[in-house]
Amino acid sequence: MSPVSTADAVVIGGGPNGLVALNALVDAGWDVVLIEANDEVGGAVRSGEVTTPGFVNDLFSAFYPLAAASPIIRDLHLEQHGLVWRRAPHVLAHALDDGYAAVLRDRAEDTAAALDAEAPGDGEAWLELVHGWDQIRDPLLDALFTPFPPVTSAARILRRLGAADTLDFARLAVTPVRRLADERFTGPGPGLLLTGNAMHGDIPPDAAGSGMFGWLLTMLGQDVGFPVPEGGAGELAHALRRRAESKGARLLTGTAVTAVIVEHGRASGVRLADGTMVRARRGVLADVAAPALYRDLLAGHRLPARLLRDIDRFQWDNPTIKVNWALEQPVPWLAEDAHGAGTVHLGVDADGFVDFAADLSVGRTPARPFILFGQMTTSDPTRSPAGTESAWAYTHVPHTIDWSGDHLAAHVERIEDALERVAPGFRDTRLARHVQSPADLEDANANLVGGAVNAGTSGLHQQLVFRPTPGLGRPETPVPGLYLASAAAHPGGGVHGAPGWNAARAAIGAHARLTGGVRRALARTAWARLLPRP
Repeated sequence: MSPVSTADAVVIGGGPNGLVALNALVDAGWDVVLIEANDEVGGAVRSGEVTTPGFVNDLFSAFYPLAAASPIIRDLHLEQHGLVWRRAPHVLAHALDDGYAAVLRDRAEDTAAALDAEAPGDGEAWLELVHGWDQIRDPLLDALFTPFPPVTSAARILRRLGAADTLDFARLAVTPVRRLADERFTGPGPGLLLTGNAMHGDIPPDAAGSGMFGWLLTMLGQDVGFPVPEGGAGELAHALRRRAESKGARLLTGTAVTAVIVEHGRASGVRLADGTMVRARRGVLADVAAPALYRDLLAGHRLPARLLRDIDRFQWDNPTIKVNWALEQPVPWLAEDAHGAGTVHLGVDADGFVDFAADLSVGRTPARPFILFGQMTTSDPTRSPAGTESAWAYTHVPHTIDWSGDHLAAHVERIEDALERVAPGFRDTRLARHVQSPADLEDANANLVGGAVNAGTSGLHQQLVFRPTPGLGRPETPVPGLYLASAAAHPGGGVHGAPGWNAARAAIGAHARLTGGVRRALARTAWARLLPRP
């Protein structure tokens, strides 16, 4: 790249949202350059051999139900660029210390049959939840993945449900997940499955919104499973890169952007760490944390005082500790069905969820952490040699503790203690172990500030029109030509590409309004069907 280069648009950051934005823009015929600080693209969608040779470990995210369900990802046809999805025999299990496991099976009918055998009536109630999902699946996903307000999608939901059922759905959306389980089921299994999925975010199980989060992830699991890319999480990012490059996109890695250039009141490019300027004729899209964009990359630009005040009270989700293992044999679960599950929840029972959430809220080290465990070879046999297992676990921890040294080591032991309770002899299967502290996660990906993997809390006070700050819930910023394209923007975390796609859509629309005639060009792209008609 020459000392001063020019493109139609510059994308800052090569995480999944930046890569989706890149693909959307090149599909529209734009000349685009993506600039990534790390040596490889992917952000929190990367993998590597960090335990021992021959064992592939996903370094951040691992299972991708949102990507599999996302119309944005689906319409990119990444299978034409090398992406292959793999799935475990069972979607998910929640293992308790007494040897019981609730299991989310591949078919809803099989899940329901097992739940009904434990508590008659729970099977029918489970299928009612699944039927509700089937009714509104497509308009709901459209509503989640498009800028706020999703007027068209909301109207489609209302038409499908009718007024009374729409009110019931609205109530579900704000019902705490524990209450949702208590109202609909009598046995322990459904509550464990719903609450465990709700705890993938950082909403306490007794808080409004946790029911919606738990229901959404559980129904996605029942619908598309919890798939993984064959060969490692990084293969998803590589497919996005290959697709963009096949259409002429340019990528510059190993180079950090230090500032967004604003000239004549408009974003006109970026400055790199070596002083190089890359100019953007039409827009700059930032797949970076919201505070980093407004406080760092725009440090020399005057911004509204209210925005800066709101950014300074931006709330991060809880830090994460992640442990990766190479195991010489499959995990010796007490619960037979846990052997076939790609994801296993463990460490707590129904009441333990509440205790764990309380520990995080008050800044106390959880004595019994809630743990998400991934059996990657069970999901994708290419991840390690036959008869072995590539595995990982993560748990959330409070912000107020320095998670290094003895504190970190002690908590890793608590994680393995929890595994020993549900899989006696687990430690004997270890070939190698690799630990990622919250600081390690941030060092590897600057967007994971303090080890927060969701780009900000999922709490209702920082979602929809409140994400990342109170406003319109849209990717536009106070600087014309600059768009927030990261998970800090609506609809938030998860690998679905919506923030990047929404930012690209906004940039394309703004340019169309400025120049005219671009909508005719968009009609020839795969994105046209998702744009509102004039």
